[in-house]
Amino acid sequence: MHYGICNLSVVPLRSTSSDSAELCSQVLYGEHFKVLEKQKYRSKIRLAYDGYEGWIDNKQYLLIEESVYTAIDKQTPSLCADMVEFITDHNEQLMPVPIGAHVGNASFLSHSYDGRIQQEDKNKQKLVPTAYLFLNAPHYHGGRTPFGIDAAGLAQMVYKLNGYQLKREAALQATQGEPLSFIEESEPGDLAFFDDDEGNIVHTGIIMQDNYIIHTDGKVRIDRIDHTGIFNVDTRRHTHKLRVIKKIV
Repeated sequence: MHYGICNLSVVPLRSTSSDSAELCSQVLYGEHFKVLEKQKYRSKIRLAYDGYEGWIDNKQYLLIEESVYTAIDKQTPSLCADMVEFITDHNEQLMPVPIGAHVGNASFLSHSYDGRIQQEDKNKQKLVPTAYLFLNAPHYHGGRTPFGIDAAGLAQMVYKLNGYQLKREAALQATQGEPLSFIEESEPGDLAFFDDDEGNIVHTGIIMQDNYIIHTDGKVRIDRIDHTGIFNVDTRRHTHKLRVIKKIV
């Protein structure tokens, strides 16, 4: 078994071993992983944080020893707390990193970081304010940053920045937590899940106060939610069909 760490700001994670394959997620600076298979140009990896698998370019990560992987695993994650900050590499060159990057692992890469750090602070009351940081970020399938993010990525990153762990895809996130029977039982920070015509869960959003929801649809936006689903405040029509509401914490 081989092990790796992301030494660049944001690296694409693809569904298959091809540069033209679908972007299924992104690997942020400092995130570590197991290398399941290594080919000439790309490697299949499994992220330590959420167990998500995909293919990454061999030129966009560094191999590390198992002892380093284990040491990182034992640490409480220290994340970049600002929308964008800078890492200084071993050549004294600056590299931008996005909010949520694992800057606490900079020392394993002989890098330095002097910006604000967000460490584990499990406070459900901060989930919605954290989501506001991503407001108006464009929808980007597979994205996990303020420069492009999908619905499940928004939920995952908001929870991650507050010390809670979510799976990567909406359907997987929907297996976590406890279901609620009615919207009226929900609290700000709970997650709502929505399905398609075939019954597949394909979308998620973060419940706010007074029957509002923040989610990604074209961009990160705030809409209304009722027992039917999401009601777009601009188009004045329902856009997503409600399946279940889950209390994760």
